[in-house]
Amino acid sequence: MRFWQKVIGGAATLVVLILLVACRPSSRQQPTASLNGKNLAGAVTLWVDAVQVPAYQQLVATFTKKYPHVVVTVTPSPNGTVNAKTDVPKTTPNAADVFEVPNDQLGQLAEAGYINPLSPAAAKKIKATNIEAAYDAMKWQGKLYGYPWAQQANVLYYNKARLSADDVKSWDTLTAKGVIGLDFTVPYDTFPIFVTAGVQLFGEDGETLAGATMASQAGQNALAWFAQQQHNRGVIETSTEMSLLKTGQLGAIIGGPWDAQAVRKILGDDLAVTTLPTITLAGKSVPMKAFLGVMAFAVNAHTAPAKQQAAQTLAAYLTDRVGQLALYQAQGQIPIDKQVLQTSALTTDSIAVAVVARARRSVLMPKMPQMAQLWDNAPALMIGAYTGTIKPADYSAKLAAFQEVISQP
Repeated sequence: MRFWQKVIGGAATLVVLILLVACRPSSRQQPTASLNGKNLAGAVTLWVDAVQVPAYQQLVATFTKKYPHVVVTVTPSPNGTVNAKTDVPKTTPNAADVFEVPNDQLGQLAEAGYINPLSPAAAKKIKATNIEAAYDAMKWQGKLYGYPWAQQANVLYYNKARLSADDVKSWDTLTAKGVIGLDFTVPYDTFPIFVTAGVQLFGEDGETLAGATMASQAGQNALAWFAQQQHNRGVIETSTEMSLLKTGQLGAIIGGPWDAQAVRKILGDDLAVTTLPTITLAGKSVPMKAFLGVMAFAVNAHTAPAKQQAAQTLAAYLTDRVGQLALYQAQGQIPIDKQVLQTSALTTDSIAVAVVARARRSVLMPKMPQMAQLWDNAPALMIGAYTGTIKPADYSAKLAAFQEVISQP
C-alpha cells in the first residue's frame, strides 16, 4: 500500500467543488441521513490525491447533470490522502465535506467525532454490492463509517526476461538469481513480515487495544529476518525502486496497483506479476503475508446539516460501479464491486488477478487509532534490525517498547 505513502500515477475522470464552511459537527452517535433526496442542493467540497483530480472531474460532471442544484469541486488533499487523519482535524471547520481516506484511519476519525456512521440503507447497499472484506474494512465498533471503492494489496512485479515464474516462488531463489528492492521506511510493504512470523496486531478482531503480540518469539524471528537481509546480495534497501528497475539494477519489486502504470511503462513486454513469495522464518518456509487496504470516501461530520445529504449522495455516487470502473480504467485501481470484478477487463488483467488473489489471503489493516503510532515507529524498528544498530540481544526490549507505544489508549 504505498498509496498510503506515495501517490498513484495516472489520469482519470471526476470532479468536486470545495466551499469551506464553518459549521457545528453533528453527533457521531447519529447515523448519517439516507440517500433518497430527489432535490439535492448545496455546495459540496471534495478532497482527493492531486493526481486523481483530473480523473474525478468527469464523474462529477455526470453527477451534477443528475443533481443540477449541487455544486461540486475537487481540490487536492492538503498533504495527500495518507494524511487525512491529521488534515481533517487541522483544518476543521474548513475541511472538505467529502474526503478520501484509507480504511486504517477510520477508527481514529470516528473516535474523534470527525465522521459519522452511515445510514442503515447505505450500509445495506455497500454490503450487498461489494466484497465482504471491503464491507468489514469500513466497520468500526460495529458501525460503517466510509464508502469503499478500491482494494489494495502488495504483489510481486518482476522482469520475466531475467527471472522465471519458478524463481520468484520463494524469497531464497528470487534473491539468489536476481535482485529485489525493499524500502524499510514504508511499513505498509514490510511490516507484514511480523504478521507472517505470527505476530498479532490488536487481537484477532483488529480492535483489541491490549491484543498486540509484538513482544514475542515471533517478533524476534521477524527482526532476525530483517537483519539477515543486510547480508543478502539479492536485496537492495532503497526508496528509489522504480529508478533501479528502469536501469536494470533490480529484477523485482514489491508494489501494488498504484504502481501498475509505472511498471508497465518500464518493463513493457517483460513485465510479469504474481503473489508474494514464501520466506524462511526460524527455519520454516511460510507464505509472505501482506496488508489489505481499502480506499474509501468519508463525509465530514462538521458539514452543515443542510448539506449532509448532498455530501452523502456524492460519496455514494463516486464509489458505485461506474466510479470504481472509471478509476480502474484511468489508474489501475482495483474495484471491490462483485459484479465489476467479474468483467472480462478485470479477469484478463494479470495485475488485477494477482491483487485480487493476494487480497483474499491478506490481513485487513486494523482501524485502531493507534495505527498512527505503528506507522510512525515501525520504520526505526525494521531499519535498526537491518543495519545492525539494534542487536539481537536488544530485540526483546525493543519489541516490548514498541508494543507499549501502540497499546496506549
